[in-house]
This record gives sequence, structure tokens and C-alpha cells, in this order.
Amino acid sequence: MSPLDGRTVVVTRATDQAGSLAGALTDLGAEVIELPVVAIVEPADGGAALATALGSSDRYDWIVVTSPNGARRVADLLDGPSTARFAAVGPRTAGPLEASGQVVGLVPGRAVAESLLEEFPDPPESGGRILLAGAEVARDVLPDGLVAKGWEVDVVVAYRNVVPEVDPAVLARARAAHLVTFTAESTVRRYHDVAGATLPVAAACIGPISAAAARELGFATIEADPHSVDGLLDAVVAWAAASPPTI
Repeated sequence: MSPLDGRTVVVTRATDQAGSLAGALTDLGAEVIELPVVAIVEPADGGAALATALGSSDRYDWIVVTSPNGARRVADLLDGPSTARFAAVGPRTAGPLEASGQVVGLVPGRAVAESLLEEFPDPPESGGRILLAGAEVARDVLPDGLVAKGWEVDVVVAYRNVVPEVDPAVLARARAAHLVTFTAESTVRRYHDVAGATLPVAAACIGPISAAAARELGFATIEADPHSVDGLLDAVVAWAAASPPTI
């Protein structure tokens, strides 16, 4: 018998990304409630700015991506190899670039922007330029930190997170769930906005940024280690094993 048998777990990832997490949780015995609280869409300019920047990618020393969504868009728009080096916040973010044949030269030991910043090299004495492709709304820690190191940084929007329509019946089931899973700070805040004050017993978060947001909003939190989907699954199983089901 799995520790997750009889547990209801909410998956809040965007619809096109929820499958692997939801499927793995189902295989482990959980009753999964898929409640996407974000939808990933093109930038307001349709991706024109990113396409223009990548059309001259050789002018950059580094191309930095902070999420799989941004990495996929960069990989789709790159026309062949580039002289720029690639950096990604975590192996999951590096995946789309590596799948397209690009070599990702820097992936920090911990999948957070702060770790990437700590491990990022200083620019050459003659100066250097970085293309940072990310969400329309994102934390400033990485671009600000890179500029402080002496880099010139072009921040280009690769995608937007928007709020999808939420099925009231699914929302009612989610409000009564045992656990909700979060893979980004944005999903924590969107879920709280959508679900209101009714919180499940616990929130399983993929990393420290989402965990901090969850604690701030009143969730009892567990944090994945490592900060990956596999780490999140391990954390959920450990939580279930240590927490008898409520009747």
C-alpha cells in the first residue's frame, strides 16, 4: 500500500505541463485534482523582441534562461548553433535547450536564481553582454545581480503567465484536498487568489522561493530536495508517510 493511497493532491501547473507530475502522483496512489492556476502564452509582441535578439545571438557572451518555458522558446527560435554560452537555473530548465542540441555550460548546484548568480563568472575586462530570457513578471534578483557583477544585461520577455478560467466544481474539490503542489512562486499566489482563505493541510513546494511565499500566505509547507519534480514527488511521499490520513 502506498502512503498516498486515499490522499487528494492538487496540481496547479499549467495544463500543458501538468501531465508528468499528475501522472506520477496517480501512479503513487494519490487522487489528483488538476487545477491549473496559470496559463503560458506568448509575449504581448508575439515573441518579436526575443526573435530579434536571438537573430543576433552571436553578439552575446551568454544566453540565460530561468524556466523551462523560456528555454523552450529560446530553443524554438534559435536558428542553429550560437557562439554564446548558455546558462540555466536547474537541470529541468536546461532540458529544452539540450534537447535541441545546445550545450548548457552553467547549471548551478541548487535550482534557484541566487545560486546561478553566485556561480556566474565575472565579465571579461573588455566587458560582456548577456541575454536574459524570462517571464514578463519576474524577480529582479538575477538581472540586478548580473549588472552588479559588471555585465550588460538585455532582459527580453519570452512568455507571459496569465490566469485561466477555473471550473467551480474543480475548485470546490481542491479546497477540500489534503495537499496542494506548487512549482513556482506565481502558482502559490495565484492559487491563494483563486481558492481564497480555505487552505489544505499542507503545500508541497519545489524550492525555497515558492515555499517562502506559501508560508507567508499561511500554508504549512514542505520543500523538495533536490528542487526538481522528482524531489517534489519524494517530498510528497515522505509527507504522506509521516502524516496519517484525516478522516
